[in-house]
Amino acid sequence: MKRCLNCNGYFDAPALSCPHCGTTPAAIAGFTAYSPESAQNGNGFKTSYFSALAQLEAGNFWFCTRNRLILWALTTYCPNLRSFLEIGCGTGFVLTAIARAFPQAQLHGSDLFSDGLSFAAQRVPTANLMQMDAQHIPFYAEFAAIGAFDVLEHIADDRRVLAQIHAALKPQGYLILTVPQHPWLWSHLDDYACHARRYEANDLHQKITAAGFTLIRSTSFVSTLLPAMMLSRWLQHRKPHATRDASAELKIPRWLNTVLAAILRVELAAIKIGLNLPIGGSRFILAQKRE
Repeated sequence: MKRCLNCNGYFDAPALSCPHCGTTPAAIAGFTAYSPESAQNGNGFKTSYFSALAQLEAGNFWFCTRNRLILWALTTYCPNLRSFLEIGCGTGFVLTAIARAFPQAQLHGSDLFSDGLSFAAQRVPTANLMQMDAQHIPFYAEFAAIGAFDVLEHIADDRRVLAQIHAALKPQGYLILTVPQHPWLWSHLDDYACHARRYEANDLHQKITAAGFTLIRSTSFVSTLLPAMMLSRWLQHRKPHATRDASAELKIPRWLNTVLAAILRVELAAIKIGLNLPIGGSRFILAQKRE
């Protein structure tokens, strides 16, 4: 079901125009735009980063491991997935994997920035893509699952986003999150990525349960590589500011990428058998809507 952002009226999801007040969302570059004023000038992300991500994601150990973790969660807890929304879909790398695993599902992707949607449209032409501010989601009880993968940390009012996700999920629908964690890991890379915060697990748990969710799984990942991650950031910090490379952690030799991917496969296997890792560069959350 759709929710009109102008009058808060509800109507059938396929329709664009609100039958109550007549409001029709704008269109930008061929995509429905629910927050057009933010489509190119919003805060929280450098849109120039989309092009680099599109080239690096598919071959990078971290992005591929995160995809495997997301797909495991969906196939385990929502094997008959019929409808899914990814908030902050960026270049569509995650949506592409979900489309292959769940060809029967109606996939939706949103991003605050219209620049990223063109990449996603090439990768996942069957997905319904839209420009949207996650603080104002124009749906109600519509999706079986909603994912936000390394998105929540960019948004100042994360509590509002979680409440909006709760409203947009169907009864007993699933929320899947990944976020960077541990404030003590903060570095210039977080500044470059326009992060508002890195999370502590307890703080994130409190916000999720307060929004009306029941936690099912919460675990760190990229745990075994945490010392290497800390060393990499320390070395970058020692360099003069002008010579720091914000994408250095993505540009690594192929042999090293293969080794790191193998290490994280072991970590992923541990998560799959039920181990929740206490520390790590990122945190994975699976929660269910509580009525």
